[in-house]
Amino acid sequence: MAPWFPFPLTGVPKPTLTDVIDILLVAFLIYQFLLIIKGRRAAHVLVGLCILAGVYAIALSAKLEVLRTILATLAPYTAIALIVMFQSDLRRILARLGRRPFLGVSELERRELTQEIMLAVTHLSQNKIGALIVVERKIGLRTFVESGVNLDAAVSRDLLCSIFYRGGALHDGAVIIQGDRIASAACFLPLTTNPQLITELGSRHRAGLGITEESDCFSVMVSEENGRISIAAFAEIELDVPPERVEQLLTGRLERRDLRTSTALAQNSTPVRAQSFDRP
Repeated sequence: MAPWFPFPLTGVPKPTLTDVIDILLVAFLIYQFLLIIKGRRAAHVLVGLCILAGVYAIALSAKLEVLRTILATLAPYTAIALIVMFQSDLRRILARLGRRPFLGVSELERRELTQEIMLAVTHLSQNKIGALIVVERKIGLRTFVESGVNLDAAVSRDLLCSIFYRGGALHDGAVIIQGDRIASAACFLPLTTNPQLITELGSRHRAGLGITEESDCFSVMVSEENGRISIAAFAEIELDVPPERVEQLLTGRLERRDLRTSTALAQNSTPVRAQSFDRP
């Protein structure tokens, strides 16, 4: 049988498991580094350094002694120049590595995310601005993300308030948060089919409850008529809750047994009024 390679690899040692792990870790670190500098000024500087390295290789092979000497003389000062030029970018990169592990969202980042959402919800409630915010958990919401306008932006109070500002192009629909990013806005969500709540709730609240019936996400709704806050999770909804209740939901301290069920709402001595919530 003819060899697979056009020429034999003589003198090359057989790779061991340690070598494979070493190569994969280095490749992973290089990939993470490229993700961090993507879109920053450092990316263009890196391209420039690669070009200079190519020029140096050409000068070395073509025996261009003057050009090679100049580049070799400047090379030792390159690292110091990069540190001085990009000290602020380096601080941001190191801070990002420290607060965000490669897998998932860190606890510090989750607290910052919760705080931004809480500030936005409080502002929207005080000004009676309707809103629907969905926070993805383990089950992906890609289908619903693609139904809206792609944003891929950092979660912030100002951005959330701007999205739901009355008369804005993205006011209607839901905002879906994936990890620490606003994935999409103006998303269409399925409405709940619970017959006990169809006539009691408006479209925004039915959509916030309906999405939790199909996934394990959390929903936070703000009524446009009276500014009341409602939450939905585990296919259950709780109406007119204080902001502290929303914080418990977002930080994972609210369990299913702690959430008032929709059946209990329908049988509550104080019935839910249809005019208290947003209508289609």
